[in-house]
Amino acid sequence: MELRTLGASNIAVSPIGLGSVKFGRDQQVKYPRGFTIPDDRTVSNLLALAWELGINVIDTAPAYGNSEARLGQLLPKNQPWVIVTKVGEAFDNGQSSFDFSAAATRASVERSLKRLQREQLDVVLVHSDGDDMQIIHHQGVLAELQRLKEVGLVRAYGISTKTVAGGCWVAQHCDVIMVSCNRDSDDDRQVIAAAHQNSCGILVKKGLQSGHADPSAGGAGIDAAFKFIFSQPGISSAIIGTINPEHLRQNVAAVTCAIAQTNSQQPHRQ
Repeated sequence: MELRTLGASNIAVSPIGLGSVKFGRDQQVKYPRGFTIPDDRTVSNLLALAWELGINVIDTAPAYGNSEARLGQLLPKNQPWVIVTKVGEAFDNGQSSFDFSAAATRASVERSLKRLQREQLDVVLVHSDGDDMQIIHHQGVLAELQRLKEVGLVRAYGISTKTVAGGCWVAQHCDVIMVSCNRDSDDDRQVIAAAHQNSCGILVKKGLQSGHADPSAGGAGIDAAFKFIFSQPGISSAIIGTINPEHLRQNVAAVTCAIAQTNSQQPHRQ
């Protein structure tokens, strides 16, 4: 797969990224079927397959149980993975808690660096609790992420948004945004357009609706889902969580096909 530039950053990402929530958390998730958290060998094999298929992006978060720590142990050190992690949300004893203060942000980044065994984090996103504008205007998280970027601990930052107003603000002021993009929701179309216009890197979440895009769950299928996603200009990468190797292969094939179809429909320049 051909890599894409993440907005105005110098970070190159594969058009599909691997989500890792299932590596460390099996409570209060919204998948149509239950699952068992895989063992280390299974995760290592999945990471090897992802790399072989051309995936270089992996998405994690402190709220994903021990996902960060497992990736720190299992990701090969000789492979230049682009790691996207988050700040703002913790998940303990079956409950989420949120803290968007500057002190909590710095502590979270320092923990993620240690868990992931990294000296620098590629992308850090604020894990919004739904009140995007409150986070943006009344919390210290974004200013602290800017400071951490200036000292070289973070390469790019933004918010995984949940509102149109918050998304449009992030599109104009941050390096990266993570937005929902699927056939059943048009809410973030204007956010995607604003991000593209402002050269803000766009990562997609819930592109397969947490598994509900599958026909067996009543959806229209992954081919239709990816065709819809990559028909939107400016999309850098769609983050898709799976622990099933065959699903991973199918997802990569569907993304490759969707991008080829989108490119073939664009007018040729003389």
